[in-house]
Amino acid sequence: MATLPQLIEEDVQRLETILSELLGHTDSTTALIIDKGGFLITHQGDAKQFDLTTIAALASGAYLANQTIANLVHEENFDSVYQQGEKFSMFVMNVDQFCLLVVIFKATLSVGSVKYFSARASVRIANQLQAAQERDPGGGLDLSVLNVANPGDLFRKKSG
Repeated sequence: MATLPQLIEEDVQRLETILSELLGHTDSTTALIIDKGGFLITHQGDAKQFDLTTIAALASGAYLANQTIANLVHEENFDSVYQQGEKFSMFVMNVDQFCLLVVIFKATLSVGSVKYFSARASVRIANQLQAAQERDPGGGLDLSVLNVANPGDLFRKKSG
């Protein structure tokens, strides 16, 4: 079963617009949409000073570890993770059953503002992903089974 709906250029442009608006509202540095397997779907903001691919993988792991902790303290889930640093902080929020929103911002900014605007952006992101899913219910891919060393099977033409 595919975890990520088939995204077309229009979907990605809308997602990037949502991220750009989030950055504008919060004065954050970078925003990413990742799947829960840790794969980067798209991003906006400063990508030069951060290794976004690695951040996506580690942010996903941190979020999933946080979910395990939630279960251990008898919570159904914790829908976000906040990591505070001296220069930068990071906020990771659940978007839907497959994706996460990651926001990197200067540590001097208010996490409250980032949380507020991230929640609003998350709903819009989920709606766009749902629209993509409804457009092609059987389409999409499970990035976690992708053989990055040899993605040829994914890009072969289907016969018939």
